[in-house]
Amino acid sequence: MRKVCLAAAAAAFVVSLSAAAQAQTTLRIGLAEDPDMLDPSLGRTYVGRIVFSAFCDKLFDIDEKLNIVPQLALSHETSADGKAMTIKLRPGVKFQDGEPLDAEAAKFSIERHMNMPGSFRKSELASVDHVEVIDPLTIKLVLKTPFAPLLSQLTDRAGMMVSPKAVKEEGDKFGLHPVCAGPYKFVERVQQDRMVFEKFADYWNKDNVFIDRIVFLPIVDATVRLANLKSGGLDLIERVLATDIKDVRADPNLVLSTAPELGYYGLTINIGNKAKGALSQSEKVRQALDLAIDREALNQVVFNGEFTPGNQWVSPTHPYYQSAFPVQPRNVEKAKALLKEAGVALPVSIDYMVPKGAENEAVAQVVQSMAAEAGFDIKIRLIEFATSFKQAQAGEFQIFQINWSGRIDPDGNSHVFLHTGAPQNDGGYSNPEADKLMEEARLTDDVAQRKALYEKLTKIVLNDEPIIYLYHRKLLFAHTKKLEGYKQMPDGLVRVIGLKLK
Repeated sequence: MRKVCLAAAAAAFVVSLSAAAQAQTTLRIGLAEDPDMLDPSLGRTYVGRIVFSAFCDKLFDIDEKLNIVPQLALSHETSADGKAMTIKLRPGVKFQDGEPLDAEAAKFSIERHMNMPGSFRKSELASVDHVEVIDPLTIKLVLKTPFAPLLSQLTDRAGMMVSPKAVKEEGDKFGLHPVCAGPYKFVERVQQDRMVFEKFADYWNKDNVFIDRIVFLPIVDATVRLANLKSGGLDLIERVLATDIKDVRADPNLVLSTAPELGYYGLTINIGNKAKGALSQSEKVRQALDLAIDREALNQVVFNGEFTPGNQWVSPTHPYYQSAFPVQPRNVEKAKALLKEAGVALPVSIDYMVPKGAENEAVAQVVQSMAAEAGFDIKIRLIEFATSFKQAQAGEFQIFQINWSGRIDPDGNSHVFLHTGAPQNDGGYSNPEADKLMEEARLTDDVAQRKALYEKLTKIVLNDEPIIYLYHRKLLFAHTKKLEGYKQMPDGLVRVIGLKLK
């Protein structure tokens, strides 16, 4: 009841807001979690990326077919040796504090991503040696080595531009009052309740912004999110439950919008980040846990068969998927034999950290039940979403069940989690041979060469099992028919340009 009341209160806030603004239009978006810091250098959550898309434009973006297209940049050119990228900026762009987005500001933003303590963008821009200002609207990224994924990295948070003036004024509090160069400017945030943005009058593409305000409302319970959408308290929600698809499609006032997700859902295993326990001691124990899980049964039980079982960081439909390593069928007897070979005492007790949410909990319960048959005693620990990331970074887990929304380049789904010392390598995995393969895959644009390198990497990772990949989601968004122009993109973000409310 409390969740329903909270959601109702948040919706009531928006209604009163709208009434006060009279003719103003307000788009209300229901999120499955409350984001972490609203600072593109420090953010690492999927819901945070959804919020960023409303107020932080990037140098480049992607279209529905995953082509990279200009946004704050007009064009780019890579040198013949692959060690420099020259980027021409769009003229006349302003930050939401009125400051101009010029080459100096772009240089500042990229260097902040590269050098700021705690920045999650460091590994994404690790190949960049320095940034040069060529003229007032041109910058050059000078690289230490060629870096195939660079352009794709600039379509996400590493390509978001922040106001140098605001950063200098706010210091380490910038994430509490963020200033970017996007269509909406930050108004306020109340943790676990709402984030409010209003249209930026001097936005470079303002003629295609038709909604006055956007309010993001974190509502963890998917049933409550859907109820608020049906009642008119929300206009758009993310992560509709797979079991609610029929209900949404049957409602004449709602539209279901879907797309295949670029990422994966998996179990991050704590191998070396202050970890203790059988999972960290032997890959045979991790392999046994993998073999205890029936991915197709999991898909049917929790998701009505709507998702795609998987065992890699890209889905079976991705060009870089390694078909030589298909999903293994469940084999409880082999799992038991591996545990015996590992010499561990049974049952193997495991702390299993799971962010709150109906589907998250259902997945964990199915894994728990399946694993028990092989000799595992999994203790599920439900935790608030943002807190789970803090505990993951601190190594306070044995298994962390988490989704990665994905990137268009396979490097974006692998390096940041698997390379030694990478910022989101929460489990402390380290394999010098795997590191070398990931580094080599960054040096070439040749698809065949990169795929051969990733094939070798896949073999290593599937043996070491630092992450047990489970499945690839179908993005399930729903919105009222009053919202026009919405298209679901494979990266799972909500692009607000062109949207209208009737």
